[in-house]
Amino acid sequence: MVFQSSLKTCLQLSCILRTPKAGFRSSSGGLIIQSVSNDVYQNLAVEDWIHDHMNLENRQVLFLWRNSPAVVIGRHQNPWQECNLRLLRQKNIKLARRRSGGGTVYHDLGNINLTFFTTRKKYERMENLKLVVKALKALCPQLDVHVTDRYDILLDRQYKISGTAAKLGRTTAYHHCTLLCNADKFVLSSVLKSPYKGLKSNATPSVPASVKNLFEEDPSLTCEMLLDAIAEEYATRHQTDHQITLINPADETVLPGINNKTKELQTWDWVYGKTPKFSVSTCFNIAYKDSVLDVKVDMDVKHGRIEGCNIDLPEQWLPPALCSELVKNLTGSKFCPNETTTLATTLLRVCPQDDDLHSRWNLLCENMIMLM
Repeated sequence: MVFQSSLKTCLQLSCILRTPKAGFRSSSGGLIIQSVSNDVYQNLAVEDWIHDHMNLENRQVLFLWRNSPAVVIGRHQNPWQECNLRLLRQKNIKLARRRSGGGTVYHDLGNINLTFFTTRKKYERMENLKLVVKALKALCPQLDVHVTDRYDILLDRQYKISGTAAKLGRTTAYHHCTLLCNADKFVLSSVLKSPYKGLKSNATPSVPASVKNLFEEDPSLTCEMLLDAIAEEYATRHQTDHQITLINPADETVLPGINNKTKELQTWDWVYGKTPKFSVSTCFNIAYKDSVLDVKVDMDVKHGRIEGCNIDLPEQWLPPALCSELVKNLTGSKFCPNETTTLATTLLRVCPQDDDLHSRWNLLCENMIMLM
């Protein structure tokens, strides 16, 4: 692969962006870059690109980025277990799966993301977090912030303002962390609360924590001030120029192949299909006319697709043949509202022309979709 040398040439020739701040320095200490994009998939793709293609032997990199509203789950997590997918769809909030492990986080423009790239040998996330704390204290000496043994940063000894995750490759590594500045805490708490019942999974669970924004402690702060303070501390640590270089995550001339990485991160097979195998065993009630029906559903889901399904309900309420047809069609399909809606609509067309039967069928399918 020629990507490492081609990127090095690009950096030295300062051909990243035609702006006053553009142009990577050829210093061998540290390099500070900031994304001009607020798209979560593009910014995660930059992380992948640097990790996969950049030579970090003589230069460490700090990547600064912010996203429009998004929920980002860890590499080995279950999105149904971690967040309210229905609410995400209603609010048009993106869901992304990153390459690193760790727990689920909410991003918006009131949250800063920092990614520290090094060789694997030089990887040290505690030092990175101490750098962030030092920058915060230099900017606001009154802040009571410290790093915990779990690699979180706490404010006032109790409120989490930063969480950590990492990816360790064969020769390179990165550690990234969040920094809550002025995030929408109501949306954060709403979307990071799963409504789904009866899930059994071996996926990595997130650890809930009380959170607080830095701006609540000091309203005079801005995200730009915090980014600049962290960049300055990083430059001092690595004895390099305190200059933030802007980068366009869609620029193929600087990051060859970056758009393919972005597209992959948006695919259903990556976001949902990489979910570790899980099962759903739950009951729900259907109120119809003067009766209430109890329905029990069991499903096994692998790679985001329904591997096995059983629906237990009285046969006088729905003909067994029709229920069997639903189970048969669900098996092998995506555990996904859109696909199940299409499937249910298609099957309804072959149902006997009976308004009462159609109503019962629609109620059953609507409740099945609510499980997804």
